Amino acid sequence: MSFPKKYNPKEKEQEIRQFWEENNVYAFDENSSKPVFSIDTPPPTVSGRMHIGHAFSYAQTDFIARYKRMRGFNVFYPFGTDDNGLATEKLVQKEEKLNLREMSREEAKKTTLNYLEKARPEFIQDWKNIGISADFNLYYSTIDNHSQTISQKSFLDLYQKGLVKQKEGPIPWDRVFETAIAQAELEDVTRTSHLNYIKAKLSNTQNTYMIYATTRPELCFAVVGMSVEDEGKYVKLKVGDEYWITGASTYEEKFQGFNFEIVDYLKGQDLIGLKAHIPVVEKEVEITHDISVKADFGTGIAYFCTFGGVEDIEWINRHNVEPIEILDRKGKLSEVSQKYDGMLAEDARKEIIKELEETEVLVKKEEKEQIVNVGERSGAEVEYIVSKQWYVTYLDKKEYFFEMCEKFNWYPEFMKHRLENWIDGLNWDWGFSRQRHFGIPIPVWYDREGNVYLPKVDELPVDPINDRPKSAPEGVELIPETDVFDTWFTSASSPFLSTQLVEDSSLRDKLIPMDMRPQAHDIINFWLFYTMAKTNLLYNMNPFDNVVVSGWMLDPHGRKMSKSKGNSIAPQDVVENYSNDALRYLASASKLGYDMPYQEKEVQTGVKVANKIFNACKFADMLLESFSREDRQYDYSSLKTIDKWLLSKTSRVLEKATNSFDNFDYSKAKAEIDLFFMRDVADNYIEIAKQRLWNPDTFGEDTKKAQYTLYTALFSAIRGFAPFIPYITEEVYQNFFSKYEDEISIHLTSWPESVQEHIDDELEKAGEHMINIITAVRKFKSEQQVSQKTPLSTLVIECDEDTKRFIEDSIGDLKAVTGAKSVEFGKGEQETESQDINITPHLEKEE
Repeated sequence: MSFPKKYNPKEKEQEIRQFWEENNVYAFDENSSKPVFSIDTPPPTVSGRMHIGHAFSYAQTDFIARYKRMRGFNVFYPFGTDDNGLATEKLVQKEEKLNLREMSREEAKKTTLNYLEKARPEFIQDWKNIGISADFNLYYSTIDNHSQTISQKSFLDLYQKGLVKQKEGPIPWDRVFETAIAQAELEDVTRTSHLNYIKAKLSNTQNTYMIYATTRPELCFAVVGMSVEDEGKYVKLKVGDEYWITGASTYEEKFQGFNFEIVDYLKGQDLIGLKAHIPVVEKEVEITHDISVKADFGTGIAYFCTFGGVEDIEWINRHNVEPIEILDRKGKLSEVSQKYDGMLAEDARKEIIKELEETEVLVKKEEKEQIVNVGERSGAEVEYIVSKQWYVTYLDKKEYFFEMCEKFNWYPEFMKHRLENWIDGLNWDWGFSRQRHFGIPIPVWYDREGNVYLPKVDELPVDPINDRPKSAPEGVELIPETDVFDTWFTSASSPFLSTQLVEDSSLRDKLIPMDMRPQAHDIINFWLFYTMAKTNLLYNMNPFDNVVVSGWMLDPHGRKMSKSKGNSIAPQDVVENYSNDALRYLASASKLGYDMPYQEKEVQTGVKVANKIFNACKFADMLLESFSREDRQYDYSSLKTIDKWLLSKTSRVLEKATNSFDNFDYSKAKAEIDLFFMRDVADNYIEIAKQRLWNPDTFGEDTKKAQYTLYTALFSAIRGFAPFIPYITEEVYQNFFSKYEDEISIHLTSWPESVQEHIDDELEKAGEHMINIITAVRKFKSEQQVSQKTPLSTLVIECDEDTKRFIEDSIGDLKAVTGAKSVEFGKGEQETESQDINITPHLEKEE
């Protein structure tokens, strides 16, 4: 191949990608004797096109995969897609303009699978486009038969261990998708709401009221109790003809603007055992003590319903109260009153507040910012309803999970605290059953007496609605389980979904624990925790060794991107305007684990770097026309000092980049390679040694020395760039380096090694002095407003002895690059090493 006139990424990237695929450049070799490096690939959710966060995070994973491949590892890097969750349903309903809940299970399943078959190829192509070096032949979908079998088997294994059970109780419920959701699938959203202060009349009194505040007055139909703090301090206020009981610490703040006087001081104990009437529902409840209520918070009085939130659930568990169900699966009030039946909770709230105002029991409304839980996929406020669900029981294993969390190698280290905080805050067992049509069925049947029947492993995958287990005697009527697994139950088996694709069972065993779990920080409490928990519950081991956590790509102003805010940036648009390499270059600028605002300038810099690489290699191809494969080896000791300077810099940079990459610090590695190539190779050495390289007839063996030096340093730099910008590095490899190397692709060459004996601090210091001299001459000519090609009659240099020796050995290069006909050394040559370098250039006089 030969270099085109100009590098055109739109044309070349597609061509290079096709070359990679045709030659299976990234294939995992089951027969290789190389050490394996296995990656637990995050299966991206099929929810449309790849978004900028995907590109950011997956590119960072790919930097490490490519580095490890070049380091001699047989990289196990499969690719999967997560397409059995609510996100897929949401996408299908949006694109096909239908409601899967209104269809039969078979029809919904068929519709969704048909859509996925059409949508997946384009979705996956985005990952191929940005140069992800996964083995796409090692592919799994979390809804395919392969994944269904593994997921259902893990359920059977957990069941046999007694770690899954079915129980009825409160569960977070998404009314839009009409399904239970997990604690990890809740999002906190800040909304403006109203805190409503309400009067509840004490029984056996004419006009004495407990004052409580709530944002959910519509749940009064499910009220089960009212509590105070037993040792708390309260006051009785006389307000007009009424008496209000409220917290002693807060009454002045809460009721400023009201005319009142204190008529009594009370303790919570004085109120416990009394009964109060809750308005609207007109239900009498007994006042109790509860540890969650503090007299100096709010009004110091709380009413509890089933279920307004986690605090209600905890209260009910402590007081052993039977819950009252008032919400149906669509989030509507049911069997509460003729007036409010069938209303969505938030609609009923507005009407009930009106009723409270009309009956003069609403004291006041206070606007407040409130954090509420919403469904991650629907965005609707979560309700808590009573439902029978399947759970993985693990709340008793929190200490064990802490121990296993500690055993991971964390990159960056501080991300460990996110998992620790999540474990510490667990309040629920893992509810994994979902009331949906599309998903992996829970493989369970029941007879009329409630006995459970399970399939054998060789029957998997099964759908209880259509299949029957061999374990059930003929004639026994079976009731199929209609619930499906939540998507995380299957994704938590991702190490096995991928490794089970390998045919050799002995090799499969070697792949677990996997070497690296790459993922973004926002799913530490989802994917990371569930995978760790499930694997440990099943096998008493961690599923991977190294946890590598990426940050988010934010908008240019540092805000989280979202389509609803209108601030999202499509990676496809970035690629269309620039290139895939430029997008990857942007991703490499961010430190691992840190969020980074989108920076257009960094993308543009990526384009400039790619062009610089192309031009430098194209120029080197001309300069090394007489270079041969045999010339790649040369006696280091015979090189010029400027050659040794560059090779010392090369080895030092490679040492730093290798150490950084070994610690998954790709951004530092890229910065080292970048600076070395741009400054030392392209801007300095090629210019300094250019005359030697151009004129082999004149310089003879010295040309060979420069050719060897340039090739060695340039090839090292290009290989150092290869993990980050794979397209341009492949392009210059095919056009130039492949003439001298054996590998079919640069991505199958070895990572450049640092040669320790070449690293020389004093040599580099003297070399930098020579660079500074050249820079000073250029500045001098600019100030004199003459061309850089204008010759100097004499260049006088004052320097230390080490620098003098360095320059004398490379004096031909110095004369050539500065145009100096003569170089003389002044009086400073015997001074100390710390002495500044001084030059006196003399322009050649015109005759």
